Amino acid sequence: MTSLADPAVLASAYGQLLGLLVEAPEIDAILEKMVGLAAEVVTPAVACGVTVRRDGQPFTAAMTGELAARVDQIQYVSDQGPCLDALRHGDVVQVDDLRHEVRWDSYRPQAVAHGVRSSLSLPLTVEGETLGALNLYSVTPSVFGGSHRESAEAFADKSAAALTVSLRQVRQARVQNQLAEAMVSSSVIDHAIGILMGQQRCTATAAFDMLRKASQHRNRKLREIAAELVTRVSGAPPQPRPGFRLD
Repeated sequence: MTSLADPAVLASAYGQLLGLLVEAPEIDAILEKMVGLAAEVVTPAVACGVTVRRDGQPFTAAMTGELAARVDQIQYVSDQGPCLDALRHGDVVQVDDLRHEVRWDSYRPQAVAHGVRSSLSLPLTVEGETLGALNLYSVTPSVFGGSHRESAEAFADKSAAALTVSLRQVRQARVQNQLAEAMVSSSVIDHAIGILMGQQRCTATAAFDMLRKASQHRNRKLREIAAELVTRVSGAPPQPRPGFRLD
């Protein structure tokens, strides 16, 4: 194993995370890659996991082995432990020897029974908010101090940066999809207004008012009413405006 204290190793790990954004920007893929890299380059770790929240509850989103999953689950069930402290308070939590710890009365003996001796939990902070915690576990005591902790913190910072990019991509894609849906809706409604203007020999304002009243009367969305009218008249479902692309 190589120590992450080597800047070249850190740069390589970060490069792999950013490269993954190009290939598969899904956050799940980033988290899986993150724990794999952490277990490889942070020398003392024998197991690694990432804890995040789902509907307000912590869960392990990615892991390198069953040890991380089991130890994380002990913390979730007992509602205490280093990874939860890191997630809740945004602080790095270092455990040198769990057998001599005085914190976490419920978690501690169960984790020791699974062979855990030391651990390091690092918050993953994105735009000022702690979204997760990177958890490193070892069966050897006192292995996450000094340069190893510095290396792990540097890796967690780079991982948080990659998560920031990934989340921005997700948000951008969501906005683009909403824009596409809005443009389709606008096109359908405009088409329906044109049909009514021709049928009823009325203004656009009057035609829109007809659609609005039908929507209220049937308790259905205006776009659905417009789409039904277009389909009934044209014989085919409405199509989006040609030429619009998301990329």
